[in-house]
Amino acid sequence: MEAKKIISEIKKEAPDIKSVYYVGCGASKAELYPGKYFLEENSKALRIGHFTANEFVHATPAAVDSTAIVITCSLGGNTPETVAASRLAMEKGAKVIAVTHKADSPLAKNADYVIVHGFEKSYAAKLEKMVNVLDLSVEILNQYEGYEHYEDMQTAFGKIYGMIENAVSFVVPAAKKFAEDYKDAPVVYVMSSGATQCVAYTFSLCLMMEMQWINSGCFHDGEFFHGPFEIVDKDVPFILLMNEGRTRALDARAMEFLLRFQAKATIVDGKDFGVGSLPPSVAEYFNPMVLSAVMRVYAEQIAIARSHPLTMRRYMWKLEY
Repeated sequence: MEAKKIISEIKKEAPDIKSVYYVGCGASKAELYPGKYFLEENSKALRIGHFTANEFVHATPAAVDSTAIVITCSLGGNTPETVAASRLAMEKGAKVIAVTHKADSPLAKNADYVIVHGFEKSYAAKLEKMVNVLDLSVEILNQYEGYEHYEDMQTAFGKIYGMIENAVSFVVPAAKKFAEDYKDAPVVYVMSSGATQCVAYTFSLCLMMEMQWINSGCFHDGEFFHGPFEIVDKDVPFILLMNEGRTRALDARAMEFLLRFQAKATIVDGKDFGVGSLPPSVAEYFNPMVLSAVMRVYAEQIAIARSHPLTMRRYMWKLEY
């Protein structure tokens, strides 16, 4: 079901929505962030929250009621904590939208509305989840408050999947160099800002720690100069994801410091992959999709260099926990 129709139906039944909550775990929680960031930046009336599912279940916000929309997200639709969060939100009267790859999953069965996205077909398909959540967020804003750049958003939505495929088509040489530079790194630090902050989080949490067993840390580069910059030294590994848009100044300041002290800095810039060709009023919200796809290629190359497949696990899928 498309985002525009879902929000239109919700508005007919719940014209007084006051809160929107984004709920998931791990990468799925991170993929909710660009939508949350957009709505938080542009809404003048709505309360916005972004929760890991188990905390949402055990410490549920008081405003989760009939005046709330809750967007839950899980790739396979069977993450127990997210299914429980979705069910709880429904019980409290919220309008629940599940975003998942599996139409018959437990998550889909515990939601008022379901958006089913692709995954396996291409790099662009892997980003459908993130794009769909942003689309939902744009519709919430436009239908409940109005959004002056709505048409620019539609133009960008029409271009983003092609932009993703184009980006990954020429990034392999840079990704192979990254793999050589980082395959033996004892730790990798990842940072960004704006809508892309949780792309840095996902690369650190999921692709480095979960899938490669490489120690990693992630932080907002606006906070870099308020603590983390003390660990900068020659050859210390950093990945900086740079945004095209309003927070680029934060990214640039961090980059200058890394280069000044000769850190082993890999700079991956949305501007290099065409984000700047999107309408300037909305381009910043599409950095995360393009950079997520590019960083997936980087992860694939380091997995090859280390002979450590991205599917290898110690505990996940093997133990009860």
